[in-house]
Amino acid sequence: MNNTDQTIIRAGSKPSIQGPEAWFTGSVRIDNMFQAAAPGRAVGAIVTFEPSARTNWHAHPMGQTLVVLTGGGWTQCEGGPRTEIRAGDMVSCACGKRHWHGASATTAMSHFAVTETVDGINTEWMEPVTDEQYLQGELVTE
Repeated sequence: MNNTDQTIIRAGSKPSIQGPEAWFTGSVRIDNMFQAAAPGRAVGAIVTFEPSARTNWHAHPMGQTLVVLTGGGWTQCEGGPRTEIRAGDMVSCACGKRHWHGASATTAMSHFAVTETVDGINTEWMEPVTDEQYLQGELVTE
């Protein structure tokens, strides 16, 4: 069978990496799943956050889609409420909107993240989310 129309990336064929301290607070593991060949622009990864671990503030030029795979966590767009996310939830982050996401204070969380690249960039990383920002205000759980 000629399989030039499909690419299969075998589970475990790419090593996990530790989430860089320049992008994350706490213990984070990244499993890069794919990067589409040109002209495609999609990039996908499974990101696992230990309790209290989270991204820095960041934005995506083409937006981002998250599918929560396991556990529970929180996400927040700048100026909006901190919102609970759980396994099975899908989160759509608007293009260019500053936000963060990660595990809750007591529960680990894994999500599958899909972004698109523009001129080789899929994420603009910013400053860390402080402990005060991470824990501030009422938590929206609906």
